[in-house]
Amino acid sequence: MFSEAFPILTARDLPRSLGFYRDLLGFAVTYRFPEDGDPVYVSMRLGGSTIGIGAQEDAGGDVPCGHPFEMCVYAEDCDAAVGLLRTAGVPVVEEPADQPWGERMARVEDPDGNLVMILSKL
Repeated sequence: MFSEAFPILTARDLPRSLGFYRDLLGFAVTYRFPEDGDPVYVSMRLGGSTIGIGAQEDAGGDVPCGHPFEMCVYAEDCDAAVGLLRTAGVPVVEEPADQPWGERMARVEDPDGNLVMILSKL
């Protein structure tokens, strides 16, 4: 019945979020609506993973943007990836460290304050 699932993120500033996910993490835009003009929704793919990002309808409200979540993104080299993101001004909230399950992990924040886990195999 169900064949695929992916998170849909809510962004206060969709172009800024696109810059983070597309330009820094390497996601490719696979769908945008509308096709012309400023998008209000995009689908993006990185390897076999897909996410959606939708523009927040009421950017001036007091309701926090979206729901809390944590995106997991694998990199060839966790330390190099975090270095690249830090250079781009991305807040690093947890420095790279070896984990007992055999991966190196760090955490950064996307432009809306959502946590993004950066992982690489040891």
